[in-house]
Amino acid sequence: MGNFSWQEPFGIALLDWGITAGLIIVSIIGAKVIFCLLSKVVSKLAKKTKSQLDDLLIDLLEKPIAYILGSVGIWKSIDWLQLGETGQGRIDKILFIVLLGFIAWAITRTIEALIESYLVPIIEKTESDLDDQLIPILRKVLKSTVWILAIIIGLNNAGYDVGAIVAGLGIGGLALALAAQDSVKNLFGGFTIFVDKPFKVKDRIKISGFDGAVEEIGIRSTRIRTLDGRMVTIPNSKFSESAIENISSEPSRKVVLNLGLTYDTDSNGIKKGMELLKQIVSSKNGVDNNVVVGFNAFNESALNIICVYFISPGADILGVQTEINLEILENFSNAKLDFAFPTQTLFIEKDD
Repeated sequence: MGNFSWQEPFGIALLDWGITAGLIIVSIIGAKVIFCLLSKVVSKLAKKTKSQLDDLLIDLLEKPIAYILGSVGIWKSIDWLQLGETGQGRIDKILFIVLLGFIAWAITRTIEALIESYLVPIIEKTESDLDDQLIPILRKVLKSTVWILAIIIGLNNAGYDVGAIVAGLGIGGLALALAAQDSVKNLFGGFTIFVDKPFKVKDRIKISGFDGAVEEIGIRSTRIRTLDGRMVTIPNSKFSESAIENISSEPSRKVVLNLGLTYDTDSNGIKKGMELLKQIVSSKNGVDNNVVVGFNAFNESALNIICVYFISPGADILGVQTEINLEILENFSNAKLDFAFPTQTLFIEKDD
């Protein structure tokens, strides 16, 4: 502090400080002017194209490019000070890291524009929710990769032994991978579901003894609602290790319904029952048109009416059957058609 002079702060003349400050201000203003001129020209060209990519790039890269141009101008302006090899070396390292950060920022924004322009429109056309959930992860992975590379390059330029740091990270990463191997398996299982698409949301599937409709497909797990209403969460790793039966992917589900009427039902009652049965089944959404109804058997305790129908792919199989059965019960009761159950009639002779 004793050698400090206001005429020559840090051994540099005030005039040089003033020139450097002026150059820095000119660099910042010049960077802004240059970018404004370029953005106007590029915007005019972008309006003539149908792609949204160029419009996104202009919006997302405005600030990063302005900061990059400004940083380069500041860097070159400081050269005027002639700080010497040691001082200039330190300034160069600091400004290189700053410039590298702005470049990494620009690259991550470019990645964002590419994802929005190309991947998102494709994802919006798919029925699966999994790919919608993978997009944010893809964004984070790509951006994190860019920033990690930028940090490594910056540390290397600053004189740090990047090899030793990476080796240390490798050992730590190995320990972390061993501790999180189940999570990694689940992530790969989720990726398998995304690629192979063995099922989608609302499909009815069977896996590991569970039978139900898929309600949510996540990155680590999938949730299904079982037929008795329970919510079951299954790790995605199970889907790459176990056989999956996708019931909803059947061309159609064949349903054979047998109804037994009591033996006191006459022929008109049988005909009425057959008519009601066909009418009920045919009127339901999710049922194919080829409904077959017939009087096919004299059973021990009942006159049997058979109905064969097919539930369309994608329909709620259990829901359709429930609606049909409830309506059969109500309509047959109103028509005074009684369902039979096993009975036994005993004839007892009286002794005179």
